[in-house]
Amino acid sequence: MKILSIIGARPQFVKEAIVQYELNKIEGVQEVLVHTGQHYDENMSGSFFKTLNIKEPDYNLGISGSTHGKMTGEMLIRIEELLLREKPDLVLLYGDTNSTLAGALAAAKLKIDVAHVEAGLRQEPKDMPEELNRVLTDRISKYLFVPSEYGMENLRREGITEGVHFTGDVMYDVFLKMKPRFDHAYYKALGLEEDGYLVMTMHRDFNVDDPDILRSILQGIEQIAREIPIVFPIHPRTKKMVEMFGLENYLEQVMVLQPIDYLKLMGLTSHAKGAITDSGGFQKETYFAGKRALVLMPDTSWIELVDHGINQLVDGQNLYESYKSMGAKEFEHGIYGDGTAASKIVKVLTDR
Repeated sequence: MKILSIIGARPQFVKEAIVQYELNKIEGVQEVLVHTGQHYDENMSGSFFKTLNIKEPDYNLGISGSTHGKMTGEMLIRIEELLLREKPDLVLLYGDTNSTLAGALAAAKLKIDVAHVEAGLRQEPKDMPEELNRVLTDRISKYLFVPSEYGMENLRREGITEGVHFTGDVMYDVFLKMKPRFDHAYYKALGLEEDGYLVMTMHRDFNVDDPDILRSILQGIEQIAREIPIVFPIHPRTKKMVEMFGLENYLEQVMVLQPIDYLKLMGLTSHAKGAITDSGGFQKETYFAGKRALVLMPDTSWIELVDHGINQLVDGQNLYESYKSMGAKEFEHGIYGDGTAASKIVKVLTDR
């Protein structure tokens, strides 16, 4: 059996790591790994392969840094060429990126089965690129691997019931597997104290591409940073926009770092008070670490964390007030399964 797996962004590297680990246990399975290049910075891409023990990609397409349409179109063309060359039995996709949608479209048009890890997630606004990608990929997929009960309900409402499997979240699998390797000394090396700082990540276009919205968020961050240290491994896109709009002064009180690898990020998070983020993956990883997050989104595909009072949806206007109320409700564990999602996924695929 030949599986062609497509990845392109940091959360997909994390998910691929644990699924690849389980696939390697099965005799007779060949995996062809394709990296679209969507995240091309060494700290955003190369270091994750080393840290998570992911094999080097069989193909690296080097497609990045363009508009959504152009990027998706170029990926579609290149992935189709690879599918015609490799002739896989199945295409395995993760999450909600342009790489995901391009892989799904290319495979479906060649009548190759599609498997979608992290299916069933939905959020507002419906016109955001990630939402379009995940909805269309779910419509195309033959195998839908769902991380939460909320995702199962979404698919039922949309009339999608065939090939749907509740597995739990593969990112929780990775968290448990990698936890002994987390860099628990990193926060001390930065001069920080246990539960005495926040970790921040931000990269979404709706937060960083509009100067007024970005300024509002950074003003809230500046206000919080006067009371508690904020560690901000800054995404290349965010750094570019902060500089373009001349907003660097709002980060003078913030500990701005270059992007860091998974082990350092999880080590930082494990000892923090909580997080501020617009990352779908990181808001969950914060939860896995037993911490809370202020989520810079109008909605989230991980809405169950908000419903349980663990995370809060925020914007620049209420960011500071939301920080002051962090930790007001009981913390519920076990929302995303038991840490065996990857083995469940691989069993379904290999039983086919």
